[in-house]
Amino acid sequence: MATATERIPVLVTAQEKARIAKMAKEAHLSMGEFLRRAASSFRPNEDEKMLEGMIDQMLKTTARTSSAIDDALAFVEASNQRIAAMESRRTAR
Repeated sequence: MATATERIPVLVTAQEKARIAKMAKEAHLSMGEFLRRAASSFRPNEDEKMLEGMIDQMLKTTARTSSAIDDALAFVEASNQRIAAMESRRTAR
């Protein structure tokens, strides 16, 4: 592995630095190595495609769920109408 000789100054907030330091410590890496690995594994096109797929799946699932809820509510309403009709006939006797 080549020896690192170049610097890339990056300004972060105190909270961001603390979060990065915590994640690096949990990964048993220096902050520099943690950030190098994070930067080298970042693939915006792949990440975007994955997110677009997840969003598409979420939209399909939401549509199916909404339809199922509408069906259930219609069933409950029809059931309530049948019950009301039966109670109306019973009290009319």
